[in-house]
Amino acid sequence: MSNNDNKNEFLETIQNAIDENTFAKITLSGYIGKENELKNLYAKIINVKTGSKFNFVYRYQKKDITKNYEMQEGILILSDLIGRDYKIATLLSLKNDVVYEKISADKSRIRYNKPSLSQLPGKSHDNVKVRKISKTIGKTYLNLLDITDSKGKVLAKSQDKFKQINHYIEILSPLLKDFDTENTIKIADMGSGKGYLTFALYDYLKNELGLNVRVTGVEFRKELVDLCNDIAVKSGFESLDFIEGEIQNFDVEKLDVIIALHACDTATDDAIAKGINSGAQLIVTAPCCQHQIRQEIERVNHQNVLSPIIKHGIFLERQAELITDGLRALLLEYFGYKTKAIEFIADAHTHKNVMIIGQKTNVKTQDENILKQISEIKEVFGVSKHYLENLMQL
Repeated sequence: MSNNDNKNEFLETIQNAIDENTFAKITLSGYIGKENELKNLYAKIINVKTGSKFNFVYRYQKKDITKNYEMQEGILILSDLIGRDYKIATLLSLKNDVVYEKISADKSRIRYNKPSLSQLPGKSHDNVKVRKISKTIGKTYLNLLDITDSKGKVLAKSQDKFKQINHYIEILSPLLKDFDTENTIKIADMGSGKGYLTFALYDYLKNELGLNVRVTGVEFRKELVDLCNDIAVKSGFESLDFIEGEIQNFDVEKLDVIIALHACDTATDDAIAKGINSGAQLIVTAPCCQHQIRQEIERVNHQNVLSPIIKHGIFLERQAELITDGLRALLLEYFGYKTKAIEFIADAHTHKNVMIIGQKTNVKTQDENILKQISEIKEVFGVSKHYLENLMQL
């Protein structure tokens, strides 16, 4: 069967699923088009006041764009994209899962599988993801930070920032659920910047969960400290304040949580060390600009099996990031923290999107085997010391 025959059969199957009310969704993947950073396309049917619409979500590397189309227009768009911009199209319906795949310019195939769904998803336009910061009306800080207008509506230009805020709260929420609610939870946000995430975390913990918290933002830029303190007062956030200073000079008291998002280079290590020394139950970092290890690798120029690869600057940078953050995770484990590394939404100022989370445990600490692993990794690349090792006097 020709490419056109397979494609036409697939499009006919879509139309039949719609007519029979068995249509669930379509996913287009294997992008071969010309638009930068576009990855996948997801299409489903939603019900709005004017009737049924095709809801398309265009998934880019760092954002989603959603558009609604009339039903027939949606079919025409899919017809244009399938086989031209996308090699693979997958239809999920209650009758079959159907996959169209373009193999070459003149060859394709279509496969019918048993349905993976037993019921259709909801078609309500309001059937959207529940957000942690769902109520924006009356939240003064969101308005003063230019996230919402005076009526609480999220501004178009701030949609990505609002999404990042919610993603951040979704990550931290389960990590804080086992904290002792009888005592005040003390949190320090190192390098808090303009305070978007600091305000949101305080609001969620204090006003959504009703926890007793004390949150301090640490920021070296005086104008941002003054701005955030003013917003905190206007928002009635009595247990939230911001202080001017560098992370390494912050006077650590007993803290439960230390956060450092996009703290540049060794400032991340300063924050981790402060967390370990204060006995923090939770340490959350999103490292940025890992220069220290890269400079050591370049200075020593130690030859190993990866040398032919990391002679290219971009590969060296990524390797240095991996080593830097990998050793950070191991050092946290050495000091009794259970660690995990996850993907975090990057902000407008950096593409870095790795988050390292350390949760304090009761397991045996200072395992010499971990130090041996760290030593072996450093030896491969000719690295003498990780900055965090110096801070912790190892």
